[in-house]
Amino acid sequence: MEKIGFIGLGRMGKSMALNLRKKGFALVVHDINAAAVDELVRAGATAGRSIADIAGSCGIVVTMLPSSVEVEQVCQGAEGVFANAAKGTLVLDMSTIDPLATDRLAATARAAGQSFVDAPVGRLAEHADRGESLFMVGASAADFARVRPLLDAMGSTVYHCGEVGTGGRTKLVNNYVAVTLCQVNAEALALSQRFGLDIVRTLEVLYGTSANNGQLRLNFPNKVLAGDTSPGFTIDLAHKDLALVLASAHASRVPMPVAAAVFESFSLARASDYGRIDFSGMADVVCDLARIERPRVPKGWKPA
Repeated sequence: MEKIGFIGLGRMGKSMALNLRKKGFALVVHDINAAAVDELVRAGATAGRSIADIAGSCGIVVTMLPSSVEVEQVCQGAEGVFANAAKGTLVLDMSTIDPLATDRLAATARAAGQSFVDAPVGRLAEHADRGESLFMVGASAADFARVRPLLDAMGSTVYHCGEVGTGGRTKLVNNYVAVTLCQVNAEALALSQRFGLDIVRTLEVLYGTSANNGQLRLNFPNKVLAGDTSPGFTIDLAHKDLALVLASAHASRVPMPVAAAVFESFSLARASDYGRIDFSGMADVVCDLARIERPRVPKGWKPA
């Protein structure tokens, strides 16, 4: 079993790395958060001295980072992965980044005799905790076969979307729908509150018609409607992904007026200091801005 480098031990990355250790993978880890590194070391991983050290000692290097900027900083340059890794090394990027950045990174990897795979993550942080993440993978058939054991150790659902670059592009399509549904649900619930409707009866009706959606049925009752806006996926990150959606749409000449409107609503939420809460918390944001009582279901209530 080849040694795995893992760079980026944030809210989701740390759980994914811990799941790899539970399945017996040999890990060398790195993060700016020393406490996260220490936790992985206690789980049996080795702390990497530097990015260059990890690149030179690992056959596969996993990155799970906030944006294109960090991924390119880690991979490029004299101290980066590409310059210090041997030929045949594979970079598995699970971050959600600009697809054009993925294209650039893949080209640089090929020029160095290395491979690049994009495998951004679906689902939420609690799924990562349980090893139930979903992965959308862009890779050659051979590279997909090479990373599949890692993905199976970290998640429960893996889709091979096509060649490198298709994973990230699929993720943007998915997140556009998920984030937009948060905005639609938030506005609908605010309207129901203003009307004075019973929240449970309203939800039961919505669940029984074509208005039903995964965010409303799965995420909202467990998060904002239960009074929990601790972040699984923050408004800040949703805003970042919408920015990527719009930039990619503009580059591809696809008009997306709804995406633009939702982006500005999330911009307003961030400007009003809601950026660090869970993105289901848009229901609270809309109600707070309209001075409407926040919607809450009775304690312990779950959809039928």
